[in-house]
Amino acid sequence: MTQHEEATREEWLEARRELLEREKELTHRRDELARERRALPWVRLDKDYEFETDEGRKPLAELFDGRSQLLVYHFMFGYGGRVSSDAEGCTGCSFVADHFDGELPHLNARDVTLVCASIAPLDKLNAYKQRMGWKFPWVSSLGSDFNYDFGVAFTEAQQRNGAEYNYRHIDDPGEQLPGMSVFALDDGAVFHTYSVYGRGVEELMGTYRLFDFSPRGRDEDDLPRTDAWWRRHDEYE
Repeated sequence: MTQHEEATREEWLEARRELLEREKELTHRRDELARERRALPWVRLDKDYEFETDEGRKPLAELFDGRSQLLVYHFMFGYGGRVSSDAEGCTGCSFVADHFDGELPHLNARDVTLVCASIAPLDKLNAYKQRMGWKFPWVSSLGSDFNYDFGVAFTEAQQRNGAEYNYRHIDDPGEQLPGMSVFALDDGAVFHTYSVYGRGVEELMGTYRLFDFSPRGRDEDDLPRTDAWWRRHDEYE
């Protein structure tokens, strides 16, 4: 451990109480941001999207699985993406997805369905899913405009000329980038309500919240990139 300031228990309590006030401010601000997020207007989808699932081809409305709210994590896969091979999922997206299975019963009980969608053949997704030991629903959007329309996959022209990602223009988007899109089903119509990209995806990574509690935090300052330590969970030594 590095050298760190020491204090008496009384001094620590005084400093902790001061920090608690700032933590409460942040909590209240996060609550307000969540209300503002829910207050965003909805966009009715006028385009049909179909996905390959374990139960056959399904339109987006059927991915809700009888519920009224749908979270779709755009999982970058090796089929045409910035990942190591066509048989593996993106390391960062795999890190995100490691958090999903335990959340599913709680989400489903509160009228929310969560699925992953990737531009890859379904058999490759299922093989990787089995390797990782995951249970969450994962569908193929291969052949669909879905990931392109929701700003996480990019055409050859966009890769050359730049594209919008995370609500701003970037010059070199590559073929795929991560994100999550949110939908509502109301009276048979599907609405897009929200999408999050970039570092916003960290909100899905509870492991980072635990690191933020730990004495060394994320401990990434000396790394060439903040994600340089990431591995698939079966690749750590």
